[in-house]
Amino acid sequence: MQSPCVSDPAHSLVTRVDTVLGAFDADHNSLSLGGIVARTGLPKTTVLRLVGQLVKLGWMDRDHDRYVLGTRPFELSCLAWTGAVLRELAQPFLQDLYEATHETVHLAVLHDRSVLYLDKIAGHRRVAVPSRVGGRMPTHCTALGKVLLAHAPATLEKVVADRLEARTPMTIVSPGQLRSEIAQVSEEGVGFDREETVPGVSCVAVPIFGPDRACLAAVSVTGPTNRLPLIRLSSAIRTTATGVSRALRERAGGDGASRSAHPVACS
Repeated sequence: MQSPCVSDPAHSLVTRVDTVLGAFDADHNSLSLGGIVARTGLPKTTVLRLVGQLVKLGWMDRDHDRYVLGTRPFELSCLAWTGAVLRELAQPFLQDLYEATHETVHLAVLHDRSVLYLDKIAGHRRVAVPSRVGGRMPTHCTALGKVLLAHAPATLEKVVADRLEARTPMTIVSPGQLRSEIAQVSEEGVGFDREETVPGVSCVAVPIFGPDRACLAAVSVTGPTNRLPLIRLSSAIRTTATGVSRALRERAGGDGASRSAHPVACS
């Protein structure tokens, strides 16, 4: 591979990291430190420092005196692929849900311990909620987060081990109460945010399942509490989630593999 010009001032830290990771390919999936130096053209001290940091962050793994790519690039690539497929397949159903409710519609996945928004549809009656495509929100105070946590018990334990921030006076901040709430969500298949994120704003969410029946995402409707019939909306949102889940199964069958069901988005 072509060596970068290390004296170029544009050769930034990010570029050097990309160069190190780019040393690996199908024919070089395991390299020694010397091999990385040879394939990148970077100074040995630079490579040693970068490799140490990348191993700590999960971008690379070390096996004795050899290095391989870690799980972090794989996780991110799967998340990006899953997000793209979910958005593509879900868009018609999300549009139908918006037309039926004329309230803000969200599509989200669980990433780390946060809700990661993949899509948002909001009309002229939109409410002031701190959500945006590509943005994150806490799991413990959002309807989407509660639904996703109901299918990720290990993540739930990590969430309750942290300090649960009170976003509003209605936010659940007791670990025991949150566990009880998530258990109810798991049993009923629907999660609610009753002014726990933004005062005067409520939300209802249900899960979306992949071809292997694992939870991949969740869909929700958000609006002012005084005009949002949470229980009645549950049926419409379930219909949307069922449609997206069916589309995912059909796509997986057509592709011959259930890539869209990779659990990284909900684990």
